[in-house]
Amino acid sequence: MATEDKNRATAAAILPLVGGAANVSSIAHCMTRLRLGLHDRSLVDDEALKAVPAVMGVVEDDTYQIVLGPGTVARVTPEFEQLVEEGRASEAPAPVRTAEELADKGAALKAQRKTKNATPFKLFLRKIANIFVPLIPALIGCGIIAGLNGLLVNLGWLPSVTPALAAMASGFMALIAVFVGYNTAKEFGGTPILGGAVAAIIVFPGVANIDAFGQTLSPGQGGVLGALGAAVLAVHVEKWCRRWVPEALDVLVTPTLTVLISGLVTIFGLMYVAGEVSTAIGTFADWLLSTGGAGAGFLLGGFFLPLVMLGLHQALIPIHTTLIEQQGFTVLLPILAMAGAGQVGAAAAVYLRLPRNESIRKTIRSAMPAGLLGVGEPLIYGVSLPLGRPFITACVGGAFGGGFVGLFNQLGDSVGSTAIGPSGWALFPLLDGNHGLGSTIAIYGGGLLVGYVAGFVATYFFGFSKSLLAEFNVSQEPAPSTVAATGPASPSGDTAAKEPAGV
Repeated sequence: MATEDKNRATAAAILPLVGGAANVSSIAHCMTRLRLGLHDRSLVDDEALKAVPAVMGVVEDDTYQIVLGPGTVARVTPEFEQLVEEGRASEAPAPVRTAEELADKGAALKAQRKTKNATPFKLFLRKIANIFVPLIPALIGCGIIAGLNGLLVNLGWLPSVTPALAAMASGFMALIAVFVGYNTAKEFGGTPILGGAVAAIIVFPGVANIDAFGQTLSPGQGGVLGALGAAVLAVHVEKWCRRWVPEALDVLVTPTLTVLISGLVTIFGLMYVAGEVSTAIGTFADWLLSTGGAGAGFLLGGFFLPLVMLGLHQALIPIHTTLIEQQGFTVLLPILAMAGAGQVGAAAAVYLRLPRNESIRKTIRSAMPAGLLGVGEPLIYGVSLPLGRPFITACVGGAFGGGFVGLFNQLGDSVGSTAIGPSGWALFPLLDGNHGLGSTIAIYGGGLLVGYVAGFVATYFFGFSKSLLAEFNVSQEPAPSTVAATGPASPSGDTAAKEPAGV
């Protein structure tokens, strides 16, 4: 009961600071953030929101995002939704500003968002992320069950239970193509169930009786990439039908033609092509880490934080999912997770280098537990990015950690994750590899340690210029401690945070 009261208290503290129930147009949440659609952004009190104990930071993107952390956000969101519903029944409308004031602020926000987020490539990547991010909770849950089942099988314990655990862990992955097809059609403006229906062809056992390109198809061939392509095709066919089919026949003809045309193309084209692409992705990942593991890991770990700043990390989500589908785990995520280790090490160094700046030190103390669990936004946007150099030295820490894990991949010890989403210490339950769980845990833990140490050393000795140290190592309140996630500009000029995968 105390936990429920705490979550409701957090929701009650947030609501008036975002302009009240009348100012909230939509409510959603991802793994770490409460995402709000707002009628009037100017009614939000950013500074007061950051002072709420449960709030780790705020981010302005296509929605207004309040970082609460994993677990907490899933509990606060229902309470917030209930308060909004109650408030709309009794709350007076949000204060009306002058037309000129609203027009000026609206134009400025619109221009800012358009510049930052409306590039075709970023919009496309956002769609890809919106397809796969809703699947992450199931991937995590099934991945942990798979790891538990593997441990029990290796130990020879509970032989009557392990088949049931195997079914629980594998059921979702066997049908993941259907969920991808459903979400793809929904995201691209089609009928979701038709996207799922076309994608279901890929996993239907009966495709084993079909010959295409002189080869017998295999159930699941093409995987999530084939499902994505099939659903996008279904959306285009459906929209074409809506334009040309008479309304009286639409309910019969449009679904039929959508499934028929898209299904035939999927069976006699997309499954084969997507299967070849999926195989090539797996082969390339194995080759990359087996031949240049240390160097590849160094580059991947070092450049992942900038990729997150640019939103380009979203392009890796289908690759992670394809590798999990093919091999049972993705070898890329443990390497990319080292970026978070470098961030933690850098923050520890900043803490020691600024002994007089209690404001920044307080921010680090509050954000460090989340950083250790792989939630990197509070440290990135509250500490390293506003300071400048510590962001670069955090990347150095990630590079060394990634190089360490990549080296062992090169030596034949594959370290992978059975799901995407968590990183840091939260990734331990999801680890898998080809040389036993103990070896896999030791390598990943060693990579985290290397990332911590390298990020700390690089930041402590090279993270501050004399002028920067003199400016911020003071007892008064400095600017970076009050910079919200929306304040600092990223290397690309994009001030909005993207959803990290493995930071």
